[in-house]
Amino acid sequence: MPVVNVSISAQNGHHGITDASGKFHITVDNPTQKLLFTAMGYESLSLAAEDLPGGDSPVILLSKAYTVLKDVVIKGRRGKYRNKNNPAVELIRKVIANKGRNGPKAEEYSAWREYEKIRMMVDKVPRLLVDNILLKKYKFIFDNKDSTIIPGKSLIPVYIQEVYSDNYARRHPDNNKKIVIGQKSVDFGEYIDMKGISSAFNRLYEDINLYDNTIDAFTMQFVSPVADLAPTFYMYFIRDTIVENGERLVELYFTPRNPEDPLFRGTLFITLDGNYAIRKAELGVSKHVNLNYVREFNVKQDFEKGPGDRYHLVNSDMIALLSPWPKGPGVVGERVVNIKELNHAPIADSIFKGLPVDTLRLAGKQTDSFWTGERSVALSPTEAKTYSNTDSLVKMRSYRRLMDYATAFTAGYKSVGKIDVGQIASFYTFNHLEGQRLKLGGRTNTKMSTSLFGEAYGAYGTKDQRWKYFGALAYAFNHKSIYTYPQHYVQVSYLNDTRALGQENAFAVANNFFTSFSHGINSEWLYNRIVRLSYIHELPTHLTYSFAAKYWEQSPAGSLLYIYKNYADKSDTVSRITTNELSGTLRWAPHEQFFQNKAGRVNIVNHYPIITLQYGRGIKGAFGGQYNFDALHLNVYKRCYIAPLGYSDITLDAGYLGGTLPFPLLTIHPANTSYFYTQTSYNMMNVGEFVSDHYAGIDIDHFFNGFFFNKIPGLKWLRLREVVAGKILYGGLRDANNPAINLNQMKFPLINGVTSTYSLSGTPYIEGSVGVYNIFTLFRLDLVKRFTYLNHPNVSSLGLRISSNFNF
Repeated sequence: MPVVNVSISAQNGHHGITDASGKFHITVDNPTQKLLFTAMGYESLSLAAEDLPGGDSPVILLSKAYTVLKDVVIKGRRGKYRNKNNPAVELIRKVIANKGRNGPKAEEYSAWREYEKIRMMVDKVPRLLVDNILLKKYKFIFDNKDSTIIPGKSLIPVYIQEVYSDNYARRHPDNNKKIVIGQKSVDFGEYIDMKGISSAFNRLYEDINLYDNTIDAFTMQFVSPVADLAPTFYMYFIRDTIVENGERLVELYFTPRNPEDPLFRGTLFITLDGNYAIRKAELGVSKHVNLNYVREFNVKQDFEKGPGDRYHLVNSDMIALLSPWPKGPGVVGERVVNIKELNHAPIADSIFKGLPVDTLRLAGKQTDSFWTGERSVALSPTEAKTYSNTDSLVKMRSYRRLMDYATAFTAGYKSVGKIDVGQIASFYTFNHLEGQRLKLGGRTNTKMSTSLFGEAYGAYGTKDQRWKYFGALAYAFNHKSIYTYPQHYVQVSYLNDTRALGQENAFAVANNFFTSFSHGINSEWLYNRIVRLSYIHELPTHLTYSFAAKYWEQSPAGSLLYIYKNYADKSDTVSRITTNELSGTLRWAPHEQFFQNKAGRVNIVNHYPIITLQYGRGIKGAFGGQYNFDALHLNVYKRCYIAPLGYSDITLDAGYLGGTLPFPLLTIHPANTSYFYTQTSYNMMNVGEFVSDHYAGIDIDHFFNGFFFNKIPGLKWLRLREVVAGKILYGGLRDANNPAINLNQMKFPLINGVTSTYSLSGTPYIEGSVGVYNIFTLFRLDLVKRFTYLNHPNVSSLGLRISSNFNF
C-alpha cells in the first residue's frame, strides 16, 4: 500500500515528500547521489539515485520498523519529541527556507484594495441588568442579539467600524501607503474618544504576517510558527495530505513545547507544488498562556495564488473573547480583512508622498449604496441595527447624564454646563509646607466657545495660610478643544503656587491625593510666580513644535534658604531669584497612538520611538532677569520587543546648561519620595539631592511577561510576571557652578546643619530593582536598591514600591 508523507532528502540539499498515492518528485545533480527515505513507523532507507529499483518509474519498498519489547511498564507518557529525522520538522524548515519568495515582501511593488470591519460585542450580560426596571429605556440595546458569530453564544453588538481603502507598498525604499476611500463607525458622542477607540482596536488586532519572525497581538509579541527559530519553540505533526481545488496540501499541526509561553497553536496547510507556501492557516492561543483577560483568541487566514504564481492573503478573521472572569460576562472583538485586486505593477513615487495614511475628505460621507457595493459580505441585520441603536442612544438624556458621571470618576472632570470642574483628585492633598491643601478649579469647554478656552484654580494651605492660584486663556487656531489632538493654540497663563524643589514640571498633575503619601525628608520648597506665553502646533505626522516665553520668580520656602556667604554673625541671603527664558521644543512621535480623555492622553505604546529636543535661552536684564544661560535637553523613549523574553522600556535622557548659575536653576534631578514606583523619576533619591549642569542617564525596565515563572510548577497558575529595572545617571558641575570651588556661588542647602544637595562627582548614581507585576492582573511590587552615594544623610539603600498598570 502507498506510504504517505515519506520524507526524501538528497545529498544536494533538495527535499521531497510523498503524496496520498505515495508518489514523489525530487531533483538530483547526478545519478550517484544518495537519497534518504524516512517515515514514522518504517525503517530508513538510503539508495543512490542510479540504484532505485524500477528504472524510470522506480518503486521503493520500505520495511516496517519493529521493536522487540521485553518487560514494559506503560505509564501513559508519549515518546520524547525530537526534531531530528522528523518529517514534520523537515517540512516546516522548507516553509521557512522559502519565506523570502512567499511572503508579502517578495515583490518589489504591491497594490491592492482592502475592506476592514471591526466590531465589538458583549457576551453574557447579567440578567440583573437586562431585566432591571431602571434600564427599561435601554431594552432596545439588549434585544439586538447575534447568535451566528460564535456557536452557543448570544452576543449584543455595541461597536462597529468599517474602512475601505487603496493600499500601496514597495521594498526599495521600504514604504507603505493607505488611502482611505470610505470609513464609517458608530459614534458615542463627546464622552468617548472614538479615534482612540479605533487606535486601541488596531493595536490589539494588528495585521498578522505569518512569515514574520514575531507577531504582535494584544500589545505582546508571539513567536511565529514559521519564524527562523520556530522549531526551537514549537512541535510539529503531519496530520494529513488533502486535495483542495486541485491543489495538494499538507495539513501541519503545531503546538508550543511549553504551553505557558507566548506562542500559538493551530494548523498550517502547506502547498506541495514546490513553493512550500501557506495556503490556509488556523491558529489560536492556549488558555495556559500568561495573557490577561483573553479567554479565547483565534485567527483564520486564507491565501490565493495571484500574479507571479505567489500565494497572497485574501481573507483574515481575528476574533477574541475578553473577560476578567473565566465564565462570566465579557466582550468579543473581531477584525475582518478582505483583500482584492492585487497587482505588482510599478508604483509612482508620488503615491508615497505625504502621510502614511491619507483619508479622503469625503471618506466619512460615503452613501449607503457605496458601502453596499464595496462590502465583501453584506452586514447582518444585527450589525446594521448597531448603527441606528447607537444614534438613538446618544440622544437620550439619561445616557448623557450617566456618561458625565462616569467621566468625572475616570478622568476627574465633571461637566457643569459650559465648565468642566476638576481635576477632582487634586481638590484635597497634603504636604510638609502647606499642611492640608484645599483646592477648587475648572476650565471651559466647547459649549462656551470653540476658539477661546479658559482655565483657573484657587488653593489654600492650612499650615502656611497662603492662597495659591492659576489662570490661563488660550486661543485655538483650529477651533477645536486645546486638550484634544491635534493641538494648535496660543496661551497666556499666570501661576502663583508652591512646588517641591526639583519638581518644576509637577505643578498641575503631581498634586493629587495619592502622591501626598511619601517617605524621607521633603522640607525644601519654593513659592513661584510664573508668567508664560506659549504656542504649540501638532502636525498630522506627529511632529510637534512649540515656543514659549517664561518669566519665573522663585522664593525659598520650608527649610530652604538661598545663601551666598556665611559670616560669623549672619548669612548673606536673598529672598528670590528671577529669570526670563525663551525656548523652543521639537517632539517627534511617529505612528503615535493614544486614547484621549478629559484628563489627558493615555499612550498606547508601540515599538516606535518618542524623541523630544528642547533649547532654552535665558536673558539677563529684561523684566528683571538676573542670568544669561543656554539650556539644551534631549529625551528618547523606545519600547523594544524581544520575543519570547518580553520587552524593555528604554529611556535616554541628557542635558547641558551653559552659564554661571545658582543651584536652583541647575538641573535638579527628579526624585520620587512617594511609595509608588515611577519609571520617570529616581525612586531612592531624596528631593533636591543631586544637581548638574551636564548629565546623561539611561533607564531600563525589562518585563519578562512570566517567561521564568511560567516554568515553575505551582507558581505559574498565579500568572505572575517578572520585571527588572535599572537607572544610571552620570553628571557633574563645572567649577563656576560648584559652591565648593567658586566661593561666590550660592551655597547648597542644609538640613539640620548638614548639606542635603550634591553634585555627581565622577561616580554615577545607580539604583536597580527586581519586582513582580500582574498581581491580581493590575499591581506591581518592586524591591528597589540604591547602590551609590549611600553615605549621604537620610538615605535608604532598600525600599518597597508599589504601582499599578494594565497589561494583557
